[in-house]
Amino acid sequence: MKHFLTTLAVSALLVACGSSKPAVNDLATDNPIATAINLSKVTNDKAPVTINPGRFTQETVTYRLPKVVQGTYSVSNFGTYIDDFKAFDYDGNEMATTKVDTNTWSIANATNLDKITYLVNDTFDEESVGGIGEEVPFSPAGTNIEPDNYVLNLHGFIGYFDTLKTAQYTLDVTAPASFERTSALQNTNTASSADGTQITTSYFAPRYFDITDNPMMYGKLDVEEFMVGDIKIVLSVYSPNKVHTAASMKETVYKMMEAQKAYLGDINSTPRYDIYLYLSDGSEGAPKGFGALEHHTSTVVVLQEASTKDQLAASMTDVVAHEFFHIVTPLSVHSEDVHYFDYNDPTFSKHLWMYEGVTEYFAQHFQIYEGLVDADTFYKTMTQKIQVSKNLDDAMSFTTMSENVLDEPYATNYYNVYMKGALIGMCVDILMREESNGQRSMLSLMKELSAKYGKEKPFVDDNLIAEITQMTYPSVGEFLNTHVVGGTPIDYSEFFEKVGLTFGETTVPTNYIQNGSGFIFDADREKGLIFFSEGVKDNSFWVEQGVMPNDVIKSVNGQTLTLQNAQAMLGGMYAWKEGDDIKVVLDRDGKEVVIEAKLTPSFTTAKKLMENENATEKQIATRKAWLKG
Repeated sequence: MKHFLTTLAVSALLVACGSSKPAVNDLATDNPIATAINLSKVTNDKAPVTINPGRFTQETVTYRLPKVVQGTYSVSNFGTYIDDFKAFDYDGNEMATTKVDTNTWSIANATNLDKITYLVNDTFDEESVGGIGEEVPFSPAGTNIEPDNYVLNLHGFIGYFDTLKTAQYTLDVTAPASFERTSALQNTNTASSADGTQITTSYFAPRYFDITDNPMMYGKLDVEEFMVGDIKIVLSVYSPNKVHTAASMKETVYKMMEAQKAYLGDINSTPRYDIYLYLSDGSEGAPKGFGALEHHTSTVVVLQEASTKDQLAASMTDVVAHEFFHIVTPLSVHSEDVHYFDYNDPTFSKHLWMYEGVTEYFAQHFQIYEGLVDADTFYKTMTQKIQVSKNLDDAMSFTTMSENVLDEPYATNYYNVYMKGALIGMCVDILMREESNGQRSMLSLMKELSAKYGKEKPFVDDNLIAEITQMTYPSVGEFLNTHVVGGTPIDYSEFFEKVGLTFGETTVPTNYIQNGSGFIFDADREKGLIFFSEGVKDNSFWVEQGVMPNDVIKSVNGQTLTLQNAQAMLGGMYAWKEGDDIKVVLDRDGKEVVIEAKLTPSFTTAKKLMENENATEKQIATRKAWLKG
């Protein structure tokens, strides 16, 4: 999973089935659980779903929607979005059901159960009104039900029976014939209605995991299919105002995927990879959380439609690259917590530093390694990660945080997996190259772990660091135990010295919501206020406007700023362009301050990595191995 900028700014602040009676077996029939979603009968943004499990011999069964889904590290509670839940017997009579909790229904007299029906609300709509509580699913893990577009993250539509977790599934999706439809899930049949207005597409999933691991997108989509080596790439784009097309992004995605394949080398890859891109126009009902969520053979991405072509290309390279590299970890290398994931009561691995951190490191490192960016750009990215990580709890044990990621104070430090987690990967990479005279690396270590384990064999969580130490060098084990298990902050200058780099200070361009260290806003959640932090002192545009720390932001361009709409509004400020006119109303100690200005470039002070003129031959050789192999 990769959260993108505007989400993070705020997270820091803030077709019916038949009813013929099947034969009786131990729990249910050996036939797959037959499920159906009818997008042609959506009413009030609610999609009807039918679940036919076969014949039970148990007297009571439990049906659940996921509380948490794989790849996310927060509570989603997809049961929240289920309405009109009903169970029916084989004579068509409605049966009594009991809602046990947000995500769970119990059905008595289950030997008579024929099918379940319910309606599904989408999650995107909830984002526009601030959400239900604080647990609205992250957009790329969410669902959309609109006339032109359906984002079908199937964990939001299809649940599971406790006693049938390993059962096979069939899925029929009925939709208007005019819709484009994309999914990597195995397509078993396509049938048109008698009048030709609807098409029902049938799919097969070997188990519930495959339901959750294969999202779909339906609607008025723009789709491009092309080959990158031996991988078929399917790029599905929904741009509500037709600002961007799949064709316009094809070259960016091709170059990125080609470079990733070259970087990964002999790590096995999927024959098909789907990218589902939803571009949000910021309107009511549009998603506000930007980023992506990985799956074994696909990723769902949500970004801003207002982005320029270059901005979108940069975001796609950053975000989609991260998700594709998840084929290494945790999709190939993972612990028992991941392999035997419990959607209702999950436990979490200690190794988010590897799952998300090393993945993020690869997503940045491959760009310099394969020549997509120059050294200065790569150095800048890693320096920014250092600066942002220092604004989080730099002395927090990463393994403790990972294991308790749903709880505070760990949940609010989750973002550090993309910052310090990536830096941990970088430090191990440098250590490996130094110790091996450039012959081994973080990537070679992950290949060795993948060969040892693979997607069907999990490792024991508590044994991983000892195993890595045994497979590598004492220095790597010491580093991991000191800075990942332990809470000792990392002195990054020591690692940059190994590759002949040193820190200097420089003035660099920034945007209107950040300085060189992070975001320039803070929040008072009790009072519902958002204000400028001390960091505003290092953003030249706001300094020139006379903004001071603790100034409360009342409105931006005539729209009141609240905790509920902050994500969208700060995202809009991130997209501000030089020359635009803006009006911001502040409250300073009870007095109203109005700023009306034309946007000029903004700058900030930042550390800069540069080559040390006195670097030794060994340091230079290690740097060359690190950056170019």
